[in-house]
Amino acid sequence: MKKLLCAITLAIMAIPAAFATPPATFSEAKAVAKQKIYLDQANSANGELYCGCKWTWVGKSGGRVDAKSCGYETRKLQTRAERTEWEHIVPAWTFGHQRQCWQNGGREHCVGSDPTFRAMEADLFNLYPSVGEVNGDRSNFNYGMVSGVAPQYGQCTTKVDFQQRTAEPRDEVKGLVARTTFYMFDRYKLSMSRQQQQLMMAWDKQHPVTAWEKQRDRRIAAIMGHSNPFVTGERKWTQGYTPQGAGLVQNTAAPAPAKPSLASSVSAGAVLGNRNSHIYHLSNGCPGYSQVAQKNQVAFGSEAEAQAAGYRKAGNCK
Repeated sequence: MKKLLCAITLAIMAIPAAFATPPATFSEAKAVAKQKIYLDQANSANGELYCGCKWTWVGKSGGRVDAKSCGYETRKLQTRAERTEWEHIVPAWTFGHQRQCWQNGGREHCVGSDPTFRAMEADLFNLYPSVGEVNGDRSNFNYGMVSGVAPQYGQCTTKVDFQQRTAEPRDEVKGLVARTTFYMFDRYKLSMSRQQQQLMMAWDKQHPVTAWEKQRDRRIAAIMGHSNPFVTGERKWTQGYTPQGAGLVQNTAAPAPAKPSLASSVSAGAVLGNRNSHIYHLSNGCPGYSQVAQKNQVAFGSEAEAQAAGYRKAGNCK
């Protein structure tokens, strides 16, 4: 088996970048990630991202979590705790909010009108299987250090501070998370706060590149046509680093009109929910949009998404 995997790895490395075919959509990326990157990882010691759980593949790109393999205990959402989901290490909300398309109509509008956003959403370096419940709890929170929070998922050491909107992944993947973050911000010319840079640089130093991370990088590079230079050592992030923006895509076509949400025929822009009241507000026409306290904010890509999560539209929206 080891000889076979070595042969596959060598064959992948031999594929010229000119013949690489990056996935064009998030849906395609999930299927490609299963078949060409993580297929043999379901029962490996690496496990999924947040808890190191093993899983069995189900369907085109999904999986069923083996909770006993990692001592996982459900916090609240049993259905999501039983399945793997594809986590964007740098959330779509984070990179989307730095694109004009998001301001014009949220994630749905970005997918339909912005080729750079589509490239970011489908970038295989930024995807990793994870326990669905932890993926949901992490939401769009920044990574950070979490203290004073009791274990939430049994023996799983990842912690989520819902009040501070912060998630701290297990130590085993902090280096990978940091180097993936550097890659995304560098390739797509994103802006990172000084505090976040300092934390990621510390994790990068404390948790060096592992053998699996190198192998993962080679597998992804064969598909994407380039490596993560922060994994290969070609680049090093320092405070004040200037992102290169090599992944920015020129939009030569006329912008596609935003698709109306299922709940409304009006393109209303960004959708922001209040986790306390379960009411959502639109960036255009809702006075309460700018009044939601940061700790209570929940971002949605569309009104339909907000309503599916049990939220209702604010009564004072025009």
